[in-house]
Amino acid sequence: MADARRDYYDVLGLPRNADPTEIKRAYRALALRYHPDQNRDDKQAEEKFKEVSEAYTVLSDPEKRARYDRLGHMGLSRDAAGIDPLAVDLEAMKSLFTNLFGDLIGGKKGKGRDLRYTLDISMAEAAHGASKTIRFPVRADCPTCQGTGARGGEAGLKVCATCSGKGEVKTGKGIFSLSRTCTVCQGVGKVVVDACTDCRGVGLTDQQREYTVSIPPGTDDGSARRISGQGEPGRRGGSAGDLNVTVKIQPHPLLRRDGALLICDLPLSFTQAALGCQIEVPTLEGRVDMKIPPGTQSGATFRLRGKGYPTAVGQTTRGDLHIKVHVETPQGLNEAQRALLRHIEEKLATATYPRIEKYQEGLRQLFGPADTTATPITKK
Repeated sequence: MADARRDYYDVLGLPRNADPTEIKRAYRALALRYHPDQNRDDKQAEEKFKEVSEAYTVLSDPEKRARYDRLGHMGLSRDAAGIDPLAVDLEAMKSLFTNLFGDLIGGKKGKGRDLRYTLDISMAEAAHGASKTIRFPVRADCPTCQGTGARGGEAGLKVCATCSGKGEVKTGKGIFSLSRTCTVCQGVGKVVVDACTDCRGVGLTDQQREYTVSIPPGTDDGSARRISGQGEPGRRGGSAGDLNVTVKIQPHPLLRRDGALLICDLPLSFTQAALGCQIEVPTLEGRVDMKIPPGTQSGATFRLRGKGYPTAVGQTTRGDLHIKVHVETPQGLNEAQRALLRHIEEKLATATYPRIEKYQEGLRQLFGPADTTATPITKK
């Protein structure tokens, strides 16, 4: 006698090469559509629910699916394989459905919403480590009613008549019976009869919360930290959410970072570079005096050991600070200033410009004595 049961792939609306993810997705959609809780007193929907559950039980199991693909329904009969797959797995199927759909039909406690906070800190705070107290908005238990939603706390509540104070109601029959959260009391087991005037019976109010965040030395820009339980409170007695803090290091006005190396671009006048000077330079600890020797050239780099950034998070060992010199050419000179510079230039010996002398010698080696007829190059 032919088996009257429909093809399992047709039941779930899938091709025979469907992968496990597609099988699970199809089952979730159909089982939720035909679930007894959603279709009270609808025998046809109940039969559909049983059918899709049976199909999923077989197709979600690699061994049963392989046997079904080879032999069809007969491959799953007690006569052909020596077992009855539904007799073995119906309880497991019930448990699986509860796990898949408990969050959708209200059967599980809900974790509170996670919160996000961006913490702005300076480069010095990130390098040295710091404790920062932050304030952020959160929906938390109403302090007036202690989160009950009722005036006077427990005095304003009564036992929910729908669930008799259990917080859940049972639906369905037999192996397909499920417990779901009572929609009247939202799983609390009690209902508000005299609402709190501050939260209007909700049990939550908008509040400001403070929390002190510890920043370890050497923290990187964009680093994140999850602080468990500092998010919003959970529903129906569920755990609180988490607070996710992302660190944003504000740019330093004079220092830039390359790993553990800090770099400072130091502008000098040509007089300071030529004669040498004592000049202040920035570090993460404050300003320090540095001596610039006479004849310093543009591009010269001076190193301050151990004044850089930590080599790793939580480490005290630090890199170096490089002070890179940029000799600045004066602009906008008036005629008197230009005349003064020409006078100084005439008084300077060739030996004071060794690089220029080396360049001129290279030209002479390439082309001989200077050609006074050469066409000058002008800037356009």
